[in-house]
Amino acid sequence: MLGSFAPKISSLLLLFPLLFSSGRVYAQSPIVPSPALERSLCANTFATEKLWFWQSRLKLQEWNISVVMARASELKPKTLGNIHWDSDKKTATISVLDPADYRIPAAEMYDDMEFTVVHELIHLEFAPVLSDVTRNSASRREEEHAVNQMADALLKLQRGR
Repeated sequence: MLGSFAPKISSLLLLFPLLFSSGRVYAQSPIVPSPALERSLCANTFATEKLWFWQSRLKLQEWNISVVMARASELKPKTLGNIHWDSDKKTATISVLDPADYRIPAAEMYDDMEFTVVHELIHLEFAPVLSDVTRNSASRREEEHAVNQMADALLKLQRGR
């Protein structure tokens, strides 16, 4: 029985001098993310999970879509997100307001982020239909209103409200 452990022990004995050949021991400082970074990473994970769910629900699986957190200064005023897409490549990036710029409780913030993801996916769904339409500020307001109504209805259905 001892013979079956001999190769393992001899391997450890050979590695032992290598592990301690340097006379110095360096302590590694643990990398501790800041609370703001941790909150942003959690929010990004949440938004990515919601993207996966709603992308599937809206049958947009042929698209390669990603979510990024964006600071308020990177977004248009009075917006909580946006989407940029390339129809030919079927790629898109949804920007969602970073938690650092929210001033509401976490549960409401996450609901708002999910709304933003759904809202932007609806824009993507309409992209082929609206690409030939001449847009102006009035038509954009109407589009935003319609997209908001649809996103709200979908989320209420999903949440059983």
